[in-house]
Amino acid sequence: MESVAVREDRKPHAVCIPYPAQGHVKPMLKVAKLLHHRGFHISFVNSEFNHKRLLKSRGPDSLKGLPDFQFYTIPDGLPPSDMDATQDIPSLCHSTSKTCLVPFRNLLSKLNTTPDVPSVTCIVSDGVMSFTLQAANEIRIPEVLFWTPSACGFLAYMHYPHFMERGLTPLKDASYLTNGYLDTPIDWIPGMKDIRFRDIPSFVRTTDPNDIMLDFAKGEVGTTPKAAAVILNTFDALEQDVLNALSAILPRVYSIGPLHMLLNQIQDDDDGLKSIGSNLWREEPECLDWLNTKEPGSVVYVNFGSITVMTPQQLVEFAWGLANSDQTFLWIIRPDLVVGDSAVLPPDFLTLTKERGILAGWCPQEEVLNHPAVGGFLTHSGWNSTLESISSGVPLVCWPFFAEQQTNCRYSFVHWGIGDEIDNNVKREDVERLVRDLMMGERGKETKAKAMEWKKRAEEAIAPGGSSHVNFHNMVNQLLLSNPH
Repeated sequence: MESVAVREDRKPHAVCIPYPAQGHVKPMLKVAKLLHHRGFHISFVNSEFNHKRLLKSRGPDSLKGLPDFQFYTIPDGLPPSDMDATQDIPSLCHSTSKTCLVPFRNLLSKLNTTPDVPSVTCIVSDGVMSFTLQAANEIRIPEVLFWTPSACGFLAYMHYPHFMERGLTPLKDASYLTNGYLDTPIDWIPGMKDIRFRDIPSFVRTTDPNDIMLDFAKGEVGTTPKAAAVILNTFDALEQDVLNALSAILPRVYSIGPLHMLLNQIQDDDDGLKSIGSNLWREEPECLDWLNTKEPGSVVYVNFGSITVMTPQQLVEFAWGLANSDQTFLWIIRPDLVVGDSAVLPPDFLTLTKERGILAGWCPQEEVLNHPAVGGFLTHSGWNSTLESISSGVPLVCWPFFAEQQTNCRYSFVHWGIGDEIDNNVKREDVERLVRDLMMGERGKETKAKAMEWKKRAEEAIAPGGSSHVNFHNMVNQLLLSNPH
């Protein structure tokens, strides 16, 4: 019996902790599942707030996990709330960085003293939860940081300190947002070309020298080199120049995406993992039934992600742009999409489009994008959405909202050739023209062809022997399994 106990204790045990927002929880859960497939015991750490939302959206049995795939919670330090929405991001960033280390440290201690649970051998933490590095260092185990943006977005964040040193941010005053300054070319970041100040993650557009997000981002990228490695949800062919530039400034960088494609290779219906999901809103699978009734490539899918908010007027402009485009659409409208208001669409819009449009609160996006009926995607350019679109061969119209969505939009348009941009000050005429072009015009044919090329490259990356497949296994073998306990 003794030998069995020793052997069980040698099972590698990864603690995975995402930043507590939908777009971070989702890819981290995929990393955790991939590690579980490689034989790791998994402890997945959500915030108490998000744990409650997951239980509400997915049902009380959804997070029971498996004996070797368990869920834990720590407080995020914010006041209790019952809202079914993403918390205020600056407040959350400030709070997690200042309050989460102690509860996380206590959780590690609890895990390391729980009978029948193997000792923790490594931590995989979100790149913006770098307080975890201190805890890993204290118990002398390796930590890998998972930065969830694109590689181009991450590289831009890595240069935030240089923007501050050069006096480019904070902005002198608010006039810099409208006087053409945002079009200043940024030609000094190695590995990035054809970008402007407006394409840098949006937190540089502040006039406040004490801006929480600017300070937070600078701090997080400053601690990143202390990690054993950085993993990114991208693939070599898509962002080669950027990945080379990152490898020159960080100890080890592994591109292991698209994660959902890598995971689809190994995920069987019967292994218990498939039922463990990460959506914080209740999915409406009826969307898929509706898509089944539509012609191939005939539907434009509209979803602005989990954090983007808009004004009532912007919502109306998008609505009339879609209506006037005469295209069939599936539009996801989260309960909290409109700032300080519920999303109210014009009654005339609903009457006019009821035969060719469907609205839903949330949906299983990967399945929607892979559905043959979907021919284009009107998106906020979040990285999960962009990469899922590339993996499905679906071209884009981009309306970036914040963070590195601006960078993703620029790369989608200029470097990857898979999309077009809608101005932030959205007008229904532009929406109508771009959506129609996407679905019926020459431009749409061009971007569709490019998206299909990238889909093929993504498939090659995750196939056995492909760059992401090899990188994932090298990262596990070289870093996470090489730490004798």
